[in-house]
Amino acid sequence: MTATRRPVAVLGECVADAFAAPDTTGGTGLRLDVLPGGGPANTAVALARLGTPTHLLARLSGDVFGGLFRRRLAASGVRTDLCPDAAEPSTLAVADLGPDGAAAYSFHAENTADWQWTARELAPVRRLDPACLHTGSLTLVREPGAAAVEELLAELRPTTTICLDPNVRPLLVAPARYRARLPRWCGLADILRLSEDDLAHLHPGTAPETACDTWHRAGVPLVVVTLGGAGALVSYDGVRARVPAPPVDVVDTVGAGDAFTAGLLHRLHTAGALGGRLDTLSTALVREAVTFGTRVAATTCTVRGANPPRAEDLTTTTV
Repeated sequence: MTATRRPVAVLGECVADAFAAPDTTGGTGLRLDVLPGGGPANTAVALARLGTPTHLLARLSGDVFGGLFRRRLAASGVRTDLCPDAAEPSTLAVADLGPDGAAAYSFHAENTADWQWTARELAPVRRLDPACLHTGSLTLVREPGAAAVEELLAELRPTTTICLDPNVRPLLVAPARYRARLPRWCGLADILRLSEDDLAHLHPGTAPETACDTWHRAGVPLVVVTLGGAGALVSYDGVRARVPAPPVDVVDTVGAGDAFTAGLLHRLHTAGALGGRLDTLSTALVREAVTFGTRVAATTCTVRGANPPRAEDLTTTTV
């Protein structure tokens, strides 16, 4: 099986994103619009919509939100046959959008479905033989499942490209826990994608270039720091470039980082660069993939919620 034929697997949570909506009844209550979200689920949806064969590994609840997740994933072409049915409820995040479209979240995540992974539930991904496994966010730090996830990464690493996105959520997990585990993750990962907010939590006051050098020394060859409207900094074994973001009218930034990761992985998968270590990459391909990622992210910012584009929605010939 060639690298481009092997699928991409995404491991992590599905989260119900609740947005405050105007109350048109004249009452004193608060109305919420609930949309399907969760960083890993958003990445899987964006990958599948771009045309990458994608399997999601998520513990899907049988509650009303679990049904919402299943409908979205199926409509986007994400394979969910490896998803275990979970007895626990879904995770809920309430989003407060600022005037610039950036979202701040409060979470309802105790004893929910997403963090209860066991080695038995993760076993089917080994038979899948993915070209790439992308994971991150709370799945890497919330127990009891985090240890089983790390063991899976170590087992798959010889033949599978590992991509990680810490997606630090300080309201749920202290940044110190991410900081303590990050060197170990860098030793497992081939690609580290994180935002400027993540950088501020993990290495306060540190320039992104300096942080990239730290992560390279820990073992990860490709690091991308997304910088919002300023685009992205990419560092491949210390060879760095700044890639601008296309200008768009921002509705909100929900899911933009996840869409970026999907665009990056889609382009690398299309080029046959995934499926083990990143030893076939050229600096030109890295820059091209990052540029494509910024386009996917920018398009996602033009609509409400984590609603990434399909391949036909992009006015580009690089899909």
